[in-house]
Amino acid sequence: MKTGLNGVDADMRGRVREIMRDVENRYGVRVVYACESGSRGWGFASPDSDYDVRFLYVHPPEWYLRVEPARDVIELPIDNELDVCGWEWRKALGLLKRANPTLLEWLDSPVVYEEDTETMNPLLALVPDWFSAQKARWHYVSMAKKNFRGYLQGEEVRLKKYFYVLRPLLAAQWIEAGKGCPPVRFDKLVEGTVTDRHLLAEINHLLEIKQRAGEAQYGPRRPRIHEFIARELAADRSTPLSDSRMQGSQSLDSLLYSTVMGTTVPQGR
Repeated sequence: MKTGLNGVDADMRGRVREIMRDVENRYGVRVVYACESGSRGWGFASPDSDYDVRFLYVHPPEWYLRVEPARDVIELPIDNELDVCGWEWRKALGLLKRANPTLLEWLDSPVVYEEDTETMNPLLALVPDWFSAQKARWHYVSMAKKNFRGYLQGEEVRLKKYFYVLRPLLAAQWIEAGKGCPPVRFDKLVEGTVTDRHLLAEINHLLEIKQRAGEAQYGPRRPRIHEFIARELAADRSTPLSDSRMQGSQSLDSLLYSTVMGTTVPQGR
């Protein structure tokens, strides 16, 4: 499985780190984690793909001592190259409790711009306790259905959109096989799910074209991929999957307390 031709170079990594410092200075927060969440993290970026930077941040303790809750998202203006968005720490822990698949993907990103391991390691250790196979499967199958209806109905289709349907369907297969949280990397996902060598060859061929073509590149339908998608979307998924998520939130409360109480934002940052 070939992937990753258009990753993230050293110059862009440096630029993202500068943006994170600017976020800390402007908003008075501490960034504890920043990653790539889009096609460059998934491993099927085009040469002109943008950068989808996602980050987690913590406020000083006094921010949490308010009667009215304050905004818990930081979104920077989107330009032609960068899409930057971050979630506040308490929000992130609440999403983990609800087994939010998007947060779990951020935490598994292979492209990490920066990470405070002292803060993040306790969070990562809790991820298996809160993963929900049932919720994740529903999320990925719903995503695949929506993208299929929206982008793959013509005889000529936008090539990148095949991967926006393939990736969630393979993630659903991974979950149904009892393998737990599906990997973000597309190559690992394919390796652990696709056994049909003809389908694999067509996916690899499409991937090579996608990694060398522009984001807007169109092409003819891919018969084996289309057949696979149609079959998976029609599959009976009425049988519920086991869900062993923890019920209490004491571990998350403890992590919230220790992280916030240990956070200071030095003057001048």
